[in-house]
Amino acid sequence: MKDSSKVVDLASHRVTTLNAKEIEELKAKAVLVRKWVIRTTCEAGSGHPGGSLSATDILVALYFGGVMRYDPKRPDWEERDRFILSKGHAAPAFYATLALAGFFPEEELLTLRKFGSRLQGHPSMHTVAGVEMSTGALGHGLSVANGIALAARLDKRNYYVFVLLGDGELDAGQVWEAAMAAAHYKLGNLIAIVDRNELQIDGPTEEVMSLEPLAKKFEAFGWHTQEVDGHNFYELISAIEAAKSVKTQPSVIIAHTIKGKGVPFMEGNLAFHGKAPTKEEAEEALRYLEGL
Repeated sequence: MKDSSKVVDLASHRVTTLNAKEIEELKAKAVLVRKWVIRTTCEAGSGHPGGSLSATDILVALYFGGVMRYDPKRPDWEERDRFILSKGHAAPAFYATLALAGFFPEEELLTLRKFGSRLQGHPSMHTVAGVEMSTGALGHGLSVANGIALAARLDKRNYYVFVLLGDGELDAGQVWEAAMAAAHYKLGNLIAIVDRNELQIDGPTEEVMSLEPLAKKFEAFGWHTQEVDGHNFYELISAIEAAKSVKTQPSVIIAHTIKGKGVPFMEGNLAFHGKAPTKEEAEEALRYLEGL
């Protein structure tokens, strides 16, 4: 998990409108998303529960924390904020979030990865309302986000572009080319969030390809940089609001998370990066989540 000495002081960016009741509502929403991750991957017999569970609170903060503009009845609304799931394998959590936000019926979630379903293993912008970019091949999301952010400038639009990256994904050189370009063009309407769960498919990120000092890397590339507890809604939403106040730099929020968060036997367990829970494991996980 994180070193508390690396977490920024958010005191000057307090979200005074976020009260205890609203925090509890966000926590409850996150439990619902996690239940759907377990149910859908178990039903499909495949998928990526670990990284979906680590990203859940980030997605809930964005879609239900009052920081991102969208209208599920008008998914092509020109003034909407854009969200790109660059780590496309976290689709189970993304689909669940979109369904709870009203983009499509929740019961459709159980068709995940089934033949003929529009809810495939990685999200498609051509079939699912609310999906801005088809993702799956890692490393592309930030480049596309740059283009969308530049388009906003050219079109004189005021929307933000959010992109969620996996930390293992940062091994891709294209990410750093995009990071350099974003700073060069002073894309103040671009906010990247890194799901820093410290595990990727081949093992711990620091053993596969060391990323640290990650915050200093982004700072050196010209980004406004914050580090937060990625399971703390107060910190997440405060950091997003702080990032939105930065106008001449792209912003990155390094969200320290736990792979498999919310299900004890999945937490920090690399085996569940791309392995669905069995029926028995799903029942155990759901019993635990019911108690939260």
